[in-house]
Formats: sequence, structure tokens, C-alpha cells
Amino acid sequence: MRRSGWAAKDRSAFIPTDAFMKRDLISPSRLLCLLAVATAVAVSSLSAQDKPLAPTPAFDATATLALGAMKARADELHVSGVAVVAYAPGDSVTSWSSKMQVFGSMTQPASANNKGSNLLGIAYAKASEMASTLKDSGSGVRAVLTGEYGWEGGVVSKGRTGILIAAFSGGRSEDDVAISRAGLGALATSL
Repeated sequence: MRRSGWAAKDRSAFIPTDAFMKRDLISPSRLLCLLAVATAVAVSSLSAQDKPLAPTPAFDATATLALGAMKARADELHVSGVAVVAYAPGDSVTSWSSKMQVFGSMTQPASANNKGSNLLGIAYAKASEMASTLKDSGSGVRAVLTGEYGWEGGVVSKGRTGILIAAFSGGRSEDDVAISRAGLGALATSL
């Protein structure tokens, strides 16, 4: 039995009738017009996107050396944790290439008076603060933003062709800074 605008074979599912479907169909000319507009929008937005920079072999080699220098300094200080080095071309950070390495453990377990730490998250929070301020992490040059902690342990400088960032998390602030300085020094040799 047909109902006005709807047909039901099963009461749990309603299927539109032919008359209802014909009324709501888009004409072929309208469909072509919509497709042309959608294609134009997609092409224009694709060409406007910045292409991400691929890590260069020079960065990878230098980053490996920098992480090695940070590992050596961490060993001297008997500290384990996470090291991050990054390079951003130009005078500001709009994209970067980075590399990280875990020295020992990525996390510190919880204890009775400490909920534990994700050292990788802290190292990247230090790096992101420096990317924004272009000052060492924890410098206090502005109020700490959400996503930042304002902790010391990361260092930043202008290299020959861009911004150099090194951050470490796992030790006391002064140890983290010393380890980061070792990495920054290695980055500065070629970047």
C-alpha cells in the first residue's frame, strides 16, 4: 500500500517514493555547476597551503651530533631523560625540523608526593615556549601560556641560517640547561 510521498515495505524502514525523489533531484546543470565550484575551491586552497619543509641531510647529521653531545653531558652529570633539538629556517619559527632521543626513560614514575612526569612532553613544552619567545625556556619575558610551564632547561639562539633550539628534561633545572647548551653548541657548528 502506497502512502503519500512514502512507501513502506517494513514499518522500521521508510523508502521515498519515485514522486518524492523526482521533486528533490538536482538537475544535471546544477550538479555540474556545484562540481565546478567545489573543484575551484579545492584547487585554490591547495595552492595556497605552505608546503612543509623536509628535514635536510645536513640537519639530520647535525642533530645526531647534537644529541650525542647532550648524551655525553647527561652521562657526565648522571642524568637520564629526554633531549630535543630543532632547527627553524629564517628569523622566526613557522616550521621546524626536530629530532629527539630518550636517555634512559621517557617518564618518571609516580611516588607518594609526585604524580610522575612525561619527560618528552616537558621537553617539547620547553621547546615550544622558546619557539614563541625566542628566549631560553623559563626566561619569564612574558606570562606563561597554556601548554607551557615556564620551566628552565631549554636554550635557543640564532644560527647562521635560522633558529636553533635544544631542550632537555629529566634533571634539575641547572643540569637540564647544561645538557641543552651542549646540544646547542653542536647545532651551531653547521646551522
